[in-house]
Amino acid sequence: MRSKFALIALSSILAGCTAGMADMPDRGLAAVNVPVVTSADYAFDASAPGGSLAPGEADRLNSWFQTLGLGYGDAVFVDGGYGGRAAAQVAQVAGRYGLLVQPGAPVTAGAVEPNMVRVVVSRRRAEVPGCPNWSRPAQPNWANRTMSNYGCSVNSNLAAMVADPVDLIRGRDGTGVLDTGTASRTVDLYRTKPLTGAGALKAVSSKGSN
Repeated sequence: MRSKFALIALSSILAGCTAGMADMPDRGLAAVNVPVVTSADYAFDASAPGGSLAPGEADRLNSWFQTLGLGYGDAVFVDGGYGGRAAAQVAQVAGRYGLLVQPGAPVTAGAVEPNMVRVVVSRRRAEVPGCPNWSRPAQPNWANRTMSNYGCSVNSNLAAMVADPVDLIRGRDGTGVLDTGTASRTVDLYRTKPLTGAGALKAVSSKGSN
């Protein structure tokens, strides 16, 4: 009977410990500090009677792009009943910023009026909120929790370097075409390109020997 009571008491203690640790997501190898992708769509309605931008609309559009700080990582779309000449004119303005007009405009509020085109800029940004995170000091942790800053460096660099932040949410489908030249290009560069700083190291070593 005593052993039964001892086992019940021990199981109650262990249950209390595990219940207190269930709300600790940093008790494993997976990083808690992970990239978060934010999304924002900006719309600009331009006059396009007859399917071409009205005089002065291209300048207005360019000023709007400048105000947004349009640049690498943004996506430009054209929505509306006129998609030919007006879309080409929008593409010319977007080309000044190194961007192409992409098909499939996202859904925006309100309908596009007749003789108008809507230019949509989709902006996706990836960042790791709260990093660096030194909320807990670096010291032995008997609850087997990772450091509060664990994952900040790697994931912040990943968020800064990824070309399309949407790739962090879902991957891209394969094209079904295998290009062995593309696959081996990096290996060829590694094998043939001289090491960075090799010449400078030789110059320093030769001076030291003299």
